[in-house]
Amino acid sequence: MLKVNVRTDFSSINKKLKSLSNDIERKVIPAALNKVGAKAKVEMSRAIADEFNLPRSEINSRLKLTRAGRKFTQWLVQLDPFASRRFGRSLNLIRFMEKKVTLAEGTRRKKVGTQNQLHFQIKKAGGKKIITGAFIGNKGRTVFVRQSDARLPIKALSTIDVPQMFNTRLIRSRVEERIRKELVVEFDRAIKAVTTGIIK
Repeated sequence: MLKVNVRTDFSSINKKLKSLSNDIERKVIPAALNKVGAKAKVEMSRAIADEFNLPRSEINSRLKLTRAGRKFTQWLVQLDPFASRRFGRSLNLIRFMEKKVTLAEGTRRKKVGTQNQLHFQIKKAGGKKIITGAFIGNKGRTVFVRQSDARLPIKALSTIDVPQMFNTRLIRSRVEERIRKELVVEFDRAIKAVTTGIIK
């Protein structure tokens, strides 16, 4: 989870806040933080979609944005890519499977005719991968692999999820850069909006 302290990490913003009355400050801070939080969520979604073979609709459903509120005498806005983990969910490989495969119980690729030929592509860059013995079940919703030569037991195959995608160095630094850039811009806009009466 990203944490940015406006007062300690942004001296120019802190200086401006000190020049404002408490009443104006209480309006400026959440207005600016909520704008930055919304932009950070968009940037996180775009960055993950640019790198991984996952649609933004799927990514957005696993991101939680909590608007700024007062907590422990500090204003907090929280963008949580770990929200889906509270429900014990991870991404099954079905989301990264070659789309030409017919998603049905017990399906095999028609042209090849063997369940060992399911193709997966997690990252957009690079080629597809094959997992030996992988097959589709649960009415086309899940990829499984058998844990022995017997028919049972079987194991659902899960892979990297949204929090792990976000925590890759490239994506995390991209989101951090956007936050640091937008904080200064949005605080200036919020100060102007409050002092001119646009935000009351």
